[in-house]
Amino acid sequence: MSILRRLFLTALLALSPVTVFAMGSDPATTAAKPADPDFAEGRKAIDAKDFATAAAKFQAVVARDDKNADAFNWLGYALRNQGDYEKAFIAYNKALELDPKHRGAHEYIGEAYLKTNQPEKAEEHLKRLSSLCTFGCAEYTELKNKIAAYRAAKPS
Repeated sequence: MSILRRLFLTALLALSPVTVFAMGSDPATTAAKPADPDFAEGRKAIDAKDFATAAAKFQAVVARDDKNADAFNWLGYALRNQGDYEKAFIAYNKALELDPKHRGAHEYIGEAYLKTNQPEKAEEHLKRLSSLCTFGCAEYTELKNKIAAYRAAKPS
């Protein structure tokens, strides 16, 4: 390896920590918020398909933290899976009010619209995901596939 190349690589490696620091990774300025045990238990309940427990846990989270878009999204998911679409829509809309770019909430509200036979509203959220996911994302793909399956099962 040439001396010039070695010098370049050494300089590049020496600058790496500065670059990382400049990107905002200073742990002193980005102290992590302590994990909410109800949020963690709610996620475990979702994984176990215990949607009643999940809904109760996420209700507790949003009662304490009414700015938590993720908790509202998971609350909507738990409610939707219990068949309570009215409350699920409220939770999803709150998540999207707090974070209009919340990809999970766009996907899940789209799925709820399909369950309530409103495919045109699901399509609106698919379009939003398309603009949020420039190079594609799992949420876009999942909702796109569910809309296609819905349309195949219910030809117009």
